[in-house]
Amino acid sequence: MRPLTDTLPKPLLRVGGKALIEYHLQNLAQAGFRDIVINHAHLGQMIEAALGDGERFGIRIHYSPEPAALETAGGIAQALPILRVGSGKGQPQPFLAVNADIYCSMDFSTLLPVLHRMRDHSHRALAHLVLVDNPAHHPNGDFSLESGRVAVTGKEMLTFSGIGIYRAELFQDIVPGTVAKLAPLLKEAMAGEKVSGQHYSGSWVDVGTPERLRLLDIDLMRPVS
Repeated sequence: MRPLTDTLPKPLLRVGGKALIEYHLQNLAQAGFRDIVINHAHLGQMIEAALGDGERFGIRIHYSPEPAALETAGGIAQALPILRVGSGKGQPQPFLAVNADIYCSMDFSTLLPVLHRMRDHSHRALAHLVLVDNPAHHPNGDFSLESGRVAVTGKEMLTFSGIGIYRAELFQDIVPGTVAKLAPLLKEAMAGEKVSGQHYSGSWVDVGTPERLRLLDIDLMRPVS
């Protein structure tokens, strides 16, 4: 995303008159989520300055700063103590994670039944992934989805949206403060048939290049007929 991200963290890039991350915060608040943890590294102080404590969104924002980017799994592992405090129990409850550098119009309240099932252990998965149709820049997809189960390979491949629900146990072997990617953990869990999923066919964009950002901005600013 350079040069755009040389002076601004990607979640604060504006499309349709708002920062990318603001769409997520508003959608999460509308779905009933109240405590939000934001991991940040590059220019993270700008994110804290822009969003504050979350009061204007009707939520409480907690921050988990990373001196250097820890990747998705490493960042989540470091944030687990904050999630544990937020749960009010010794172990954090299953939680929803959303990549801040995507745009998605998904109604997050549709994921609440999965969260509830994972909390009462009637859902044995370690993770539940939201998968989308493969975009032009990623035609081969990431994982397959069959009968609600996600696997590494399969008949029809889909793309991981960057939206998932996770149990803390998925990250239990990661030393806080170390770099760790999410994909190897998911693939190991898939081998044990412990990753469920669903297909989302609504609006979703991986804002990975200035051109995709520009096209999304044009689309969001287009008057509704």
